[in-house]
Amino acid sequence: MVTGPARPSATEMEVPASTAWPVILAFGLTLLLGGLATGPLMSAAGAVLSIAGVGGWFREVFPREHCEVVQLRREDAVVSTARPGVSQLQSAKQVRRAWLPLHVYPVSAGIKGGLAGGAVMAVLAMIYGAVSGSGIWFPINLLAAGFFPAATAVDLVHFHTAVFAIAVAIHLLGSLLSGVLYGALLPMLPRHPIVLGGLFVPLLWTGLFYGIVGIVNPALGQNIDWFWFALSQFGFGIVAGVVVTRQERIATWQKLPLAVRAGIEGSGLRKDEEER
Repeated sequence: MVTGPARPSATEMEVPASTAWPVILAFGLTLLLGGLATGPLMSAAGAVLSIAGVGGWFREVFPREHCEVVQLRREDAVVSTARPGVSQLQSAKQVRRAWLPLHVYPVSAGIKGGLAGGAVMAVLAMIYGAVSGSGIWFPINLLAAGFFPAATAVDLVHFHTAVFAIAVAIHLLGSLLSGVLYGALLPMLPRHPIVLGGLFVPLLWTGLFYGIVGIVNPALGQNIDWFWFALSQFGFGIVAGVVVTRQERIATWQKLPLAVRAGIEGSGLRKDEEER
């Protein structure tokens, strides 16, 4: 007479037995795919391990799942509390979430920082033109050279009214947008604003522009002195960061009720806030 495995008693529990075959299968598949880049010998070893892992794992489940019996230990749960009373949920009050940062810079701070940083960048660009011997109009014309693909190297060293107007518009717009972006990002790192605005962002922008200009306009990239380009970015970042951080920050509206933030007047929801 054939009998099955003994059933666990009331103080025991049957759980699936631990097995290493899934790990062996995963390692074999890794070797099998890694051999595509290394060599057929590694793929062969991976295939052997994969087949062994599948077979071993299959035998752990069929025809009968391998299990092991663990002993159960009974513990009586003791429920106790140190609260003198029952707390009730005040569902009528609005549950607020904390939005970070609690204080931000106004848009005017970003505009001031962008204008100040743009002025410093323009001065550094003209200094580069004077030091390099190309003339102060060379970096200005180079900024708008993308709108005049037929311009030659001789055209870049002379003053042109249309090119100057386009360059000023591009520089002014880029400075304002970057300043507003600084005003939005600097509250995220209030302890070290110069690290973010004066070092990290200029390095990131210089690297991105270096990769983009090499694809969009390689001829333009050949005329850019990347040392002075990075120096002007650092000048913009440091000055814009200092100007923005010197502005007074304003508190966000997260502490106000939703009706007040939505612009509903006379709701009476600010009465508790004013009394506090």
